[in-house]
Amino acid sequence: MPIRVITLEREYGSGGTVIAGEVASRLGWKLWDQLLTAEIARRLDCDCRDVEKHEERKDPAYYRLFKAFMRGSFEGSLNAPRLRMVDTERVREVVKKLLPEIADAGNCVIVGRGSAYYLGQRPDAFHVFIYAPFKDRVRRLQSTGKTETEAFELAETVDRDRTDFIKRYFDDDWPGRHRFHLMVNSGMGDETTVQIIIDAVAQCAKHRG
Repeated sequence: MPIRVITLEREYGSGGTVIAGEVASRLGWKLWDQLLTAEIARRLDCDCRDVEKHEERKDPAYYRLFKAFMRGSFEGSLNAPRLRMVDTERVREVVKKLLPEIADAGNCVIVGRGSAYYLGQRPDAFHVFIYAPFKDRVRRLQSTGKTETEAFELAETVDRDRTDFIKRYFDDDWPGRHRFHLMVNSGMGDETTVQIIIDAVAQCAKHRG
């Protein structure tokens, strides 16, 4: 069976979104990253301006896990629509329904949001995890305008939140090696990482065929 879906989970600051975008571009596929967050907000008919007035009143710990789920690329995280905590279960219901729809359409690269976990049983999906040395992630975060202190804090805490989220909602590890076909170090360079992913997808499709 041909590979029609690539999911890409990543350590925060490892360049996963840039890499995913390049993979999608090279393959001519659709990239679902911030577009995914926007579609979730659209389906929930969420007015982000009104939500911002209420979000700080919610349980901080629960909201932290929710943000870890909704956060896409580190570049776009602060611009992602913020959804009410009261809608968290609704969001999960939408995502659970939306991701298979996206996958059924095929020719797509999906960044994060637990996609490797929701779509883990699909025979036409290829699951990738991107990681990088801590110092490389800090450096990349700083290149986006973060201070060294902010970069260190984000690199240390965001993935911890993602781990907590996956444990809470999937009762599994993040990243669980058994969930991924390929785990690759982006410290080798974005172009090298992109090529490794594309080559691995092609070889996997050939093997399955």
